[in-house]
Amino acid sequence: MAGRTARALHWGAPLLLLLVLLGAWELAAQREWLAERPGGEPLLVPAPTDIWASLVDDRDLLADNAWVTLREVLAGFGLAVAIGLAFAVALHLSPVLRRAVYPLLVASQTIPVIAIAPVLVVWLGYGIGPKLAIIALVCFFPITVNTLDGLRSVDPDATRMMRTLDASRPTILRRVELPASLPVFFSGAKIAVAIAVIGAVFGEWVGADEGLGHLMLVAQSQLQTDLVFAAVVVLSAFAVALFGALALLERRFAWWGREGFG
Repeated sequence: MAGRTARALHWGAPLLLLLVLLGAWELAAQREWLAERPGGEPLLVPAPTDIWASLVDDRDLLADNAWVTLREVLAGFGLAVAIGLAFAVALHLSPVLRRAVYPLLVASQTIPVIAIAPVLVVWLGYGIGPKLAIIALVCFFPITVNTLDGLRSVDPDATRMMRTLDASRPTILRRVELPASLPVFFSGAKIAVAIAVIGAVFGEWVGADEGLGHLMLVAQSQLQTDLVFAAVVVLSAFAVALFGALALLERRFAWWGREGFG
């Protein structure tokens, strides 16, 4: 009974808050309270019901562009995971490399990705290349840093025991350090996948003829704000679904770590 009540509160509290916010938004939009603000225009403040109508009426258009964006997100995130894991392992195994590269890695996060996105388009063209590069860039840092922290936080007694058993360095890495770092890796991966959709939108803003980011630009230029918000809803659903999928993987492969999503 207590567990059922806890689950109800876990899902019910955020759902109730969301319904309250949507109700307040709907009321404000219908009464044109937001449009009465200085410079406000009714057309620029769609009600939640208008956004829902756009989700239904433009579902084919949204679905076609959403599939393009989803492919970019999954491919870019996969690339970031592969490179981030390899980079974290290299920094973990080489203290000299870590001291030299880690400050530069942190400093790289001060560069706005949206500022270098046009340059990537010039270098890589208008295909999928710059989108993957941008997504990988925004996902790379949390994956690398969290995985490195996980590798460095392994219990020293465990590694000492492996050395007493004459285990080689690669064996210690494979049998002890990588498995122990999984919970922290998944924490970084969940952060990365949530912002991967933002990277995809940035990439589509600077050079694309399809995708939800491109659709948002076209709809915005035509003052179709309900369609813009509908695209945002789809992007948010992507982020939540991918976050939840990683949380399920975390529960399956790193069940001893912190509690997953849901």
